[in-house]
Amino acid sequence: MAKDIRTMIERSRDTLVSDAIGALSLVVMLVAGLSLPGLF
Repeated sequence: MAKDIRTMIERSRDTLVSDAIGALSLVVMLVAGLSLPGLF
């Protein structure tokens, strides 16, 4: 199992950073969207 995950990470190393940035931006938008109604 760990070997499969390691192999997958090695294969997708090029897109891994951009995918992580995209996921982080989605989390930021979710948190901002959920906290925005509390400001008004």
